[in-house]
Amino acid sequence: MHIILIPGFWLTGDSWAPVTRALEDAGHTAHPLTLPGKAPGDDAAGVGLRTHIDAVAALIDTLKGDVVLVGHSGGGAVAYGAVDARPDRVSRVVYVDSGPLADGGVINDGFESSAGAVPLPDRSVFGEPELVDMTEEVWQRLADIAVPEPVGVATEKQQLGDERRYDVPAVVITSTMPEPMLRQFMADGHPYVAELARARSVRIVELPTGHWPQLTKPGELAAAVVDAVTG
Repeated sequence: MHIILIPGFWLTGDSWAPVTRALEDAGHTAHPLTLPGKAPGDDAAGVGLRTHIDAVAALIDTLKGDVVLVGHSGGGAVAYGAVDARPDRVSRVVYVDSGPLADGGVINDGFESSAGAVPLPDRSVFGEPELVDMTEEVWQRLADIAVPEPVGVATEKQQLGDERRYDVPAVVITSTMPEPMLRQFMADGHPYVAELARARSVRIVELPTGHWPQLTKPGELAAAVVDAVTG
């Protein structure tokens, strides 16, 4: 099975290292992505959410057989856009502390940007649930590997058009919100999970930690992803 690993804001394909190893050990082919505008020497100008979605769709088009998408944080919106673009090719989508972004929504237009990109903010910008298990040492690791996110990815509106996206089974590996709360939000029609509530099949897996489980609980995340893509 082909597993496309889509990183969240400020991260590259290398951030998926423990997950990549676990998937390959389980016999899958992992594709950890460094998306346009985030590789050394890339120009972030003109790079938006659609640019990242198109990059994932283009990779899907080169692969034969089953494809699973895994998106962390803002990468969940990219994954969902690719599901909408290729609903007949994606057999499952896995959201790591993230979820599907609805048509017309933006990932986060509240971050400060500079020179067309959003640098990793100070940790004080993030809430307590996001920082669980985020020691000073782990935060420093995040800061060391972080790359600026193209501002267009954060601010460009999601554009969806194929309702077959609801037929693609979804798995949510939730770290900062317990399953009962997430289920209640879905039942109440909360805008944050409106698209998730419309999916035909949703499985929720709790992995209690902060917003960056690949740094705070890499082994547990790797095991959860392997189970999510095959279970």
